[in-house]
Amino acid sequence: MSQVAELPRITIEDYLEGELSSPIRHEYLAGQVYAMAGASERHNRIAGNLFFQLRAAARGGSCGVFMSDMKIRVRGGERFYYPDVALVCDATDQAEYYKDNPCLIAEVLSPATETTDRREKWLAYQDLPALRYYLLVNAVRPEIDYYQRSAEGGWLVGRLEPGETLEVECDGYRAALRFEDIFEDVRWPASD
Repeated sequence: MSQVAELPRITIEDYLEGELSSPIRHEYLAGQVYAMAGASERHNRIAGNLFFQLRAAARGGSCGVFMSDMKIRVRGGERFYYPDVALVCDATDQAEYYKDNPCLIAEVLSPATETTDRREKWLAYQDLPALRYYLLVNAVRPEIDYYQRSAEGGWLVGRLEPGETLEVECDGYRAALRFEDIFEDVRWPASD
């Protein structure tokens, strides 16, 4: 019979310290760390477009827009994720290497990450009380799905179509995300 070994666990403190000097990024899930892969050109263009649109609306205000190197802490540190783009409008959210209270999170989907982004991360992100928008932008085909928290606290789901705009409103912040602006300069493979 083969030997069974217990998976090593890492503390939150060791994880955060290790990320400061690691040449690659890792996400943290209940004591386990998982290396993150690189991203495609389309992925980078889409994330850059989202950042640009959100940042342009945040200039001069109290909200911060962060790209893929800022962690989001979920469930009091049980999980740390690196979303592609996050918008934070909570002035008390001052940790230097992670944020607790994003208003908007956007993930750019690839074949390798889509299942995790749609299930695991979505289930975890719902626990964030400040979160109002979760965008899932496909990097394989021009599709944008989103979740928006209703006034009653439930979640509405929608798909942003060509010619449409998603109005983003957080504390002291407003932005309009147009479908075409999110996919600006993105080159799609020629169809057969």
